[in-house]
Amino acid sequence: MDRAIYDRMAEIDAEHWWFAARRRIVAAMIERLALPERARLLEVGCGTGSNLMMLQRFGRLDAIEPDSRARALASRRGGIAVAGGLLPHEAQIEDNAYDLIVLLDVLEHVPDDAGTLKLLARKLKPGGRLLLTVPASPWMWSAHDLAHHHQRRYTARTLRSALTANGFRIAHLSHFNTILYPVIAAARMLGKLMGREGGDDAMPPAPVNRLLGAVFGAERHVAVRGSLPFGVSLLAVAEPTIR
Repeated sequence: MDRAIYDRMAEIDAEHWWFAARRRIVAAMIERLALPERARLLEVGCGTGSNLMMLQRFGRLDAIEPDSRARALASRRGGIAVAGGLLPHEAQIEDNAYDLIVLLDVLEHVPDDAGTLKLLARKLKPGGRLLLTVPASPWMWSAHDLAHHHQRRYTARTLRSALTANGFRIAHLSHFNTILYPVIAAARMLGKLMGREGGDDAMPPAPVNRLLGAVFGAERHVAVRGSLPFGVSLLAVAEPTIR
């Protein structure tokens, strides 16, 4: 991503409704996985580190982030030495080491998503899981995706295909950010019509931010147990078949 995107994330990702609610949904999903005691976790593409404290609740955490300035901030925020390296070939990750690997809106940035998934399958312990979120609804492609250097948006079918073709079986798959889907879709369509450039991650006024966070975060009660049929994003848990 551009330097300005990382800097903007560092300013808002602790409090912005989207980041905060996604953390609540991801935490609820991990709680349902019932990880072993002293579990080892890896966050791949941790950005500026806004998820690290949440993930540390579940075990011993390692993290990787290719951008040097974001990596330095993440190391300070999480109190751990965040490693560098681009996926799939430059990241140095121990084989058969992790009970859970987490990619939160990362896979869509990687040109070689197939190679990345094959690599990560080999890094999980027997019984380990991969948890990932990605943007959904390819028709929603907009200036936001371009600003964030996305390579693609996924459908449930293409995400399932990518996982199963590259060393995983699906344990859970659901859309999320469903309730706000009409509002976000309308905003993206309006942005296209107006020729808007850049991302759409501005911090709203505090009351609006709290309301949006509460609405989005409430989906954790459904998205981690069942399968929502549509949404702005996808959540998946997968288990490796390649050993």
